[in-house]
Amino acid sequence: MAARQHAAGAFIGLVFGFMLCWSGMVDPDVIRQALLFEDAYMFFFMGSAVGTAAIGLRILARLGRRAVLVDEPIAWTPERATRRHVGGSLLFGLGWGVSGACPGPVAAQVGQGIGWGFVTLVGVLAGVWLYMRREGAVETEPASDATAAPDPSARAVVPA
Repeated sequence: MAARQHAAGAFIGLVFGFMLCWSGMVDPDVIRQALLFEDAYMFFFMGSAVGTAAIGLRILARLGRRAVLVDEPIAWTPERATRRHVGGSLLFGLGWGVSGACPGPVAAQVGQGIGWGFVTLVGVLAGVWLYMRREGAVETEPASDATAAPDPSARAVVPA
């Protein structure tokens, strides 16, 4: 089952990367124009992706479908935003503004040979390394499962 999951994950990643490139989301000029509020293309694109995913996930959950990679029912537990969400959002936004890319486009920029994509990738990897070195860095998901004791030997999982 692991080989099938890895192959499915690689396929999904390739499709995601292709879509980022095809849509122009890795183009430094598109990113810069969006961050300077000169062009709303990227925001409309992301909004349509979030809307499509939200509707699609609700339909799949209602139909009782299972997730492709982990073969578990599609389900989630809504939770209120906490300080860690706000802090993480601010840190993500700051990094996005400084580097001009988030983790998905960084991988595509490196794949396309865009120069500063390599520098940004080093920054992403350094941030992950620093996070994992932090004392007590354990997997934080699911955040709403307050009854489960964290496994001290667990490695941190950083979402892409």
